[in-house]
Amino acid sequence: MAHSKQAEKRNRQNLMAREANKALHSAMKSAMRKVLRAPSPENAQKSLPDAMQRVDKAAKRHVIHKNAAARYKSQLSRAASASK
Repeated sequence: MAHSKQAEKRNRQNLMAREANKALHSAMKSAMRKVLRAPSPENAQKSLPDAMQRVDKAAKRHVIHKNAAARYKSQLSRAASASK
């Protein structure tokens, strides 16, 4: 329970930021799944750039840590090249 107007405003801002972060994180995970669960190597290679871009954007906006982004990108590139 907020005790001041500024605390109420921060609560509203935090709710909006949480929703935006959740959407960005969900989109990133969906793009990653598209690469990792691709039925064919061609599909994995085709989906790879979008997944990389979404991981980079999540890291840039501090939704995930930069080292986590590097780890995800490595995992994605390994999965795409292994499926060849």
